[in-house]
Amino acid sequence: MAAVAQNVVNSDDQFTKNCNSTTQNSETDTQSCDSKSEFHKNINELAEILSKLNPWAKEFIPSSYRLKIDQSVQNDFSAFSKNSSNDNFSNNRRRRNSFNQGNRRVNGRSFRAQREESIRRTVYVSDIDHQVTEERLAALFSNCGQVVDCRICGDPHSVLRFAFVEFADERSARAALSLGGTMLGYYPVKVLPSKTAILPVNPTFLPRSEDEREMCARTVYCTNIDKKVSQLEVKNFFESACGEVSRLRLLGDNVHSTRIAFVEFTMAESAIMALNCSGMILGTQPVRVSPSKTPVRPRLARPASN
Repeated sequence: MAAVAQNVVNSDDQFTKNCNSTTQNSETDTQSCDSKSEFHKNINELAEILSKLNPWAKEFIPSSYRLKIDQSVQNDFSAFSKNSSNDNFSNNRRRRNSFNQGNRRVNGRSFRAQREESIRRTVYVSDIDHQVTEERLAALFSNCGQVVDCRICGDPHSVLRFAFVEFADERSARAALSLGGTMLGYYPVKVLPSKTAILPVNPTFLPRSEDEREMCARTVYCTNIDKKVSQLEVKNFFESACGEVSRLRLLGDNVHSTRIAFVEFTMAESAIMALNCSGMILGTQPVRVSPSKTPVRPRLARPASN
């Protein structure tokens, strides 16, 4: 647009030169040149105005070409919006993942701190006579402080057993170390700081009535059972050594290499005798036997399908 204006100015300059050459000939020509000079002035002003205009203004672009530009701009904006949306989604996902990882780290640290604190409140007791019950053991250590949990376990490498006793505070656990050498039954017990915490029992499995507590007294918990051993073989193993078995629950999964069992006897004396079976070979594995904290509840009958 500026080039067009410049061409008009050049043509007018040439016209002015011709007028100047003929000015002396006639008055009419002079008036004509004056009018051309005015025209030249107007053209210069127009050229100056046109030079300031934007050549890409909507008024100077054909409608068909302007439609293509609008579509291109719209497509670019849509792509930008999509990328921005994806970036926001990715950022949000990264933030959520970071938040979840942070939560897991916090929960993991909290769990480890609680476990370490529980270990400091626990003592390990060994050389426990098979006739000693958890109640009797807890009563001994209750002189040192409040006993939160007491767990007697069978030792497959000894005729004696071991236990973990957890207190309400660390001071009680330190005081319990002084009971090492105390006669309990026929043997002096050994007491050391524990390296592990007591695994809590699911409270829904604990006895709910006096009858179920009596069932627990007649029940043992057996671990490290060979997977090739059948339920009948487990029952015959304990009946031949201890007495009549009234109920047996054999459990296992595809993750662990061995199985576990809850064995309920008819008599409580049989359950005490079963503790001596710890370390005996059943199938190809030495079984481990300890008192059960949970009763073997009868399975609920499934409703008949119509």
